[in-house]
Amino acid sequence: MEFLLYSLNYKPELTGIGKYNGDLAQYLVDKKANVTVMTAPPYYPEWKVHEGFSNKFSAVNDSGVQILRSPLYVPKSVSTLKRLLHLSSFALSSGMRLLSNLRLKPHVVFLVQPTLFCAPITLLYCKLTGALSVMHIQDFEVDAMFGLGMGKQGLFQRVARYVESWLLQRFDVVSSISFSMLENARSKGVEEQKLLFFPNWSDTEFITPEVDGSSIRNDWGYFQDDKVILYSGNIGQKQGLEVVLDAAKHFQSDPKVKFLIIGSGAYADTLKMMASNMGLQNLQFKPLQPWEDIPAILSMADVHLVVQKKGAADAVLPSKLTNILSVGGHALVTAELHTELGKISEKYRNIYTLVEPENSKAFINALAQLITLDTRIPNLTARKYAIDNLNKDQVIDRFISDLYLHLEKNSEKLGNIHAK
Repeated sequence: MEFLLYSLNYKPELTGIGKYNGDLAQYLVDKKANVTVMTAPPYYPEWKVHEGFSNKFSAVNDSGVQILRSPLYVPKSVSTLKRLLHLSSFALSSGMRLLSNLRLKPHVVFLVQPTLFCAPITLLYCKLTGALSVMHIQDFEVDAMFGLGMGKQGLFQRVARYVESWLLQRFDVVSSISFSMLENARSKGVEEQKLLFFPNWSDTEFITPEVDGSSIRNDWGYFQDDKVILYSGNIGQKQGLEVVLDAAKHFQSDPKVKFLIIGSGAYADTLKMMASNMGLQNLQFKPLQPWEDIPAILSMADVHLVVQKKGAADAVLPSKLTNILSVGGHALVTAELHTELGKISEKYRNIYTLVEPENSKAFINALAQLITLDTRIPNLTARKYAIDNLNKDQVIDRFISDLYLHLEKNSEKLGNIHAK
């Protein structure tokens, strides 16, 4: 199979979409597929082009994956207007790059949302090459924008939602990472037979409860009887991490409760300044850590935080949760009951503790309960869920099989594969 992955994000980005794209591309290569990746220079979540990369057109082969990078505007501070310029700049530069590579003639073009801005050029490219068009939704960026109040209501919102629906309906396949997000796609007019469930995954053989995190715990200055409360990942506005600062302030009188935030992002400097102004001595910030250290870091934490604002959880399913579940972590998750996270918590009792977003009192009360548990004993419900539902090999193999079924339904596309 000739597979073209088209996305803003790709490895060596350590978090979120870039990490999953890197895993998928390498897995397909290992399965003897020819994979081309159309992407940008790595910039996320720091919102700064990574050292060793230039914000220019480039091409390189990495472990059998042909990576074509196109420049984009990376704002130092993120606003609604700057984000739109950021997304549209990538769509413009990568779109020109895409059309200049008609010779690739892929069997499948796998576009990852965000960004929806690349959808028109993707559909045109697939029309010209005969490729199967797949829209994979990691974030419903239009829903996220309006849900978080970043866009004005009224005519602009109606036009944005109409264009989104119109574009989604024209892809051969629309996949997403949760059943709630697939239901959302269905409500936007995507036909049932086009929908494909393709969740994010975890390397459940690498990230396990058996990994010993005591050495990192010691190196970072924590005692064995400390309760370490960990948030790890993107530090952005949609997370609503102010509630973590409120919790740190509440527990400041207890010397055994320590808060740790690992990550970076557009909101990181603001959050650090807020923590400093609050005089929080029990909160430590660290940058993103190497992937090989992640199992030990996750294992050493007593409580894991998955925090989002209201309006985000329906549009965005946090990728960090997969590895927390795989390590058997005790997690405190902010989401409303009607969301996918809420439905999972109801179906799998004790998989994690769920509280209402942006409710500091509920968040602190739930945290107070969690730190009384023996958190050295893994959460077996979480671990079993990860093994049964999030194993990387099983998830990607099922996706490949499902993709071939969709190719069979699109006989012209299937003929395209057999002819090459």
